[in-house]
Amino acid sequence: MSSAPAPQSDAESGATTPDGDAPTAGDDSPEGESDAAPATASNAALIILGVFGGVYALESIGWIIGGLRLQQYAEFLVAPLAYQVSLWLAVLTPLIWFVTVLLLTRGGRSWVRIVLLAAGAVLVLPWPFIMVGAIGQ
Repeated sequence: MSSAPAPQSDAESGATTPDGDAPTAGDDSPEGESDAAPATASNAALIILGVFGGVYALESIGWIIGGLRLQQYAEFLVAPLAYQVSLWLAVLTPLIWFVTVLLLTRGGRSWVRIVLLAAGAVLVLPWPFIMVGAIGQ
């Protein structure tokens, strides 16, 4: 009675990987993955992200207050439905900008993310709130 031969490992059989190297015992990871840990943000970068997150949250609140203060005057200019849609798009704009910058600069440099967040903080200022104010005239 003959027994089946024991299976040989790749290292014993002389098999090579596609790049010509002999596989090692711990070489089970797929191509392109490295053993290095993913890069994490520094403490300063996390604090800056938190500050910008707060700024964008305050800008959204400013858009709500300013937009609702102008609602009585906007009835003469645009349809109420159009005003409501544009108001809520304006309220969501700071959040959309913040999330978009975070997603698009995920693997990039921190200074690019900070510059884009600073530019967005200026671009999405709640002008109705700034011009009319919370209390108004």
